[in-house]
Amino acid sequence: MLNMKLGFDFYSRPAFEAAPELLGKLLCRKLNGKLVKLRITETECYYGESDSACHAHKGKTKRTRVMYENGGLAYIYLCYGIHNMLNVVTGLKNFPQAVLIRGAGEFNGPGKLTKALKIDRNLNWENLMDSDNLWIEDDGVKYSYVTDRRVGIAYAQEADRNRLWRFLSKAKLS
Repeated sequence: MLNMKLGFDFYSRPAFEAAPELLGKLLCRKLNGKLVKLRITETECYYGESDSACHAHKGKTKRTRVMYENGGLAYIYLCYGIHNMLNVVTGLKNFPQAVLIRGAGEFNGPGKLTKALKIDRNLNWENLMDSDNLWIEDDGVKYSYVTDRRVGIAYAQEADRNRLWRFLSKAKLS
């Protein structure tokens, strides 16, 4: 199978469906004229204003407005003032949701990943379907996975803290 950039059919799905499906896909980044491809091994889902762990929980802001767009855009924010976090906006316009890419290749942890790939807020709003700088490809590899609770959301309501919306490839665990 030829590697194919993911398109709107993929990104228009709800985050809780897209998050496990992103496992095994190739995160692609053009750096200094070279193409780097890393297989995605860990994701987390954030889904709507009712999810108290989601940045859009308190409504649309300058920071979160990208999450209210149609899926297929990069949402990149700064965490703890030092780590850029790469999220993939999913779903349809006006319902905020995104998938955090927590790990790919040998990089475990979203901050380590974005640092290694030089992904920063300059790529916020990047259209992953037609970008030549940052995109995701499907080469047919599918990973089985396990679920767990999301990380770093102590501020969220207990029910949201306990959601099993973190997806880890079994390949990563072996």
